Amino acid sequence: MAKAPSFKLPDNLRILGRHVHLDLYGCPEALLAQPADSERILLAAAAAMGATVIGAHFHAFNPHGVSGVVIIAESHLTVHTWPEHGYAAVDVFSCGALDLDAGMAVLAADYQAGRKEIRAFDRGFISG
Repeated sequence: MAKAPSFKLPDNLRILGRHVHLDLYGCPEALLAQPADSERILLAAAAAMGATVIGAHFHAFNPHGVSGVVIIAESHLTVHTWPEHGYAAVDVFSCGALDLDAGMAVLAADYQAGRKEIRAFDRGFISG
């Protein structure tokens, strides 16, 4: 029987950041259509994580959809929505010690997602 792979980093390596992809399905169309709603939700997630917010910018597309970014001292949160599909794609990148689980919970709850998928990636492997 083959040995299972290990994902533990060698002692001489560390990462610079964690990148989380959160796919949210079954969200109410109206909630995904207004930039103010996405801004409120991402700012609430940043607060739940303990992030330091630097700024935010959100834009509504015609005929539908929102894109937005919250810049945090620890990196960023972004969202792209497809109201017609009830779908939101959220990315969170952090190079700090944030409570990412708390932020993911706020995002899924506040977008009223019927289903969520989360993938996380370590970024920036360095010696030390």
